[in-house]
Amino acid sequence: MEPSEFTESSKASASRPVVVAVTGTRRWIYIGLGWFCVGLAVAGVVLPVLPSTPFLLLAAFFFARSSPRFYQWLLDNRTFGPIIREWREHRSIPRRAKYKAIALIIITFGITLGFFVKLWFLRVMLLLIGAGVITFLLRLPSRD
Repeated sequence: MEPSEFTESSKASASRPVVVAVTGTRRWIYIGLGWFCVGLAVAGVVLPVLPSTPFLLLAAFFFARSSPRFYQWLLDNRTFGPIIREWREHRSIPRRAKYKAIALIIITFGITLGFFVKLWFLRVMLLLIGAGVITFLLRLPSRD
């Protein structure tokens, strides 16, 4: 049974927008992309240079449009659920997560630039990437 549309959550209120589900091959592509993003988010928990929150939000986006079951699993997950609910309800990320991500970016990029990258154009490129990611994170709304 493939519904043409469903709400974001079984617990969603009547004021929540209806999400149009994708069908056919596109549905399977979205499910695959959702699991790929979950994998990257899990890797981001362990690897300091890879942020997990954006990948979780992407996974939620793909699952909300392709699989109500996987989407609900993500929302109910003890580790991932609070971040997704925070974004869904308040369009913000936890302040602690934001500052932790920025600190880890500074540390890992600093170590990489200081010890491993010798070519000046690669250093400039890494500095620009790091500055771009930090700017993006700083511009995201956050709550306590």
